[in-house]
Amino acid sequence: MNPLNPRRAAIFGAGAFGSWTALELARRGALVELFDGWGAGNPRASSGGETRVIRATYGSHAVYTRMAARALALWRNHERRYGQGLLRTSGALWLFHRVEPFAAASAAALRAVGLHLDELDLIEARRRYPQIDFSGVASVLFEPDAGYLFASRACRHVVSCLVAEGGRYVQAAAVPPLQIGGPVERVALSDGSSVEADVFVFACGPWLGSIFPDVIGSLVTATRQEVHYFGPPPGDTRFNDDRLPVWLDFGERFMYGIPSVADGGFKVADDTPGPPMDPTTDDRVPGVERVAAIRSFLKKRFPALGDAPLVRSEVCQYENTPDANFIIDRHPAASNVWIVGGGSGHGFKMGPAIGEIVAAQVLGESEPDPTFGLARFTSPPAGGWAAKWS
Repeated sequence: MNPLNPRRAAIFGAGAFGSWTALELARRGALVELFDGWGAGNPRASSGGETRVIRATYGSHAVYTRMAARALALWRNHERRYGQGLLRTSGALWLFHRVEPFAAASAAALRAVGLHLDELDLIEARRRYPQIDFSGVASVLFEPDAGYLFASRACRHVVSCLVAEGGRYVQAAAVPPLQIGGPVERVALSDGSSVEADVFVFACGPWLGSIFPDVIGSLVTATRQEVHYFGPPPGDTRFNDDRLPVWLDFGERFMYGIPSVADGGFKVADDTPGPPMDPTTDDRVPGVERVAAIRSFLKKRFPALGDAPLVRSEVCQYENTPDANFIIDRHPAASNVWIVGGGSGHGFKMGPAIGEIVAAQVLGESEPDPTFGLARFTSPPAGGWAAKWS
């Protein structure tokens, strides 16, 4: 076996990171098997749920702007090839409650990759979007290339592409924990079988800590995130995505939402990491207190929806790292084992770009970026959740 050109690749996790990595490796000639314990984009996965925002605004974190720009180009290519309607370019409206360095830094980083961030004065913002109450907003930016993605559906579609192009998909999981002291040849599976491969990629989201308790452990922690959908009044189209973009309210808390999609409702969520949760066993029932807090926000920012009925909710999780940066690195004790995760609530949109990055590293075409390396955790990380928005 040539370790720089493996013939057989086993990928664990059929979410955004794992499924795109599997597809990219298959397209580069590897024999790929993809595994997931509950299925691609399942409700317990970090890539589950209906939709995700796609945007390239990351302040001074230009590495993510570049990655998001590449991911956007790949999503567009995928749409042209398959026509699945997974990407909706509605634009994104940023509402800032005060002057934010994040805005100027984001604009500069976007220009560097050929994208735009337009400033709207409040008069123009109110004219364009009368359904929004801009009270307390100091500045407004519009990101025209942003929008949203259909999450679970995208995961399932990417897996179907993998199978159509010769890969294999199996509903099974790796048996934790993995104690690794050198190159790995075989991994035991939850169905009692095992898989042999030349290279193994673990993109297992919030389960990475239990799979690698010695290497990851609490470096990836799952937090409970509630997402709520409210029903606009009958016949009211002001909250559809042809009249309202994705919106992000950058205030004391970071609130965001996606306009109504078909009859799915108006999505509202709080990006702040919630309490810890067990992604395997915890119930996913929304809390009354969070619904009340969201309603209070709606009454202020979208008055016409202040008393709108809650039509459904989702409880998913973020898989957070201490500094909100991803993990993309070799296992320190095994050169043929890769660990990919730590999406920290902003990873889904990066899936196609992550697939390229991981495939190139697995095939020896590039080396890991220290930004995403495990070695960074040898000293106390800085930034935390705020790193996404600084």
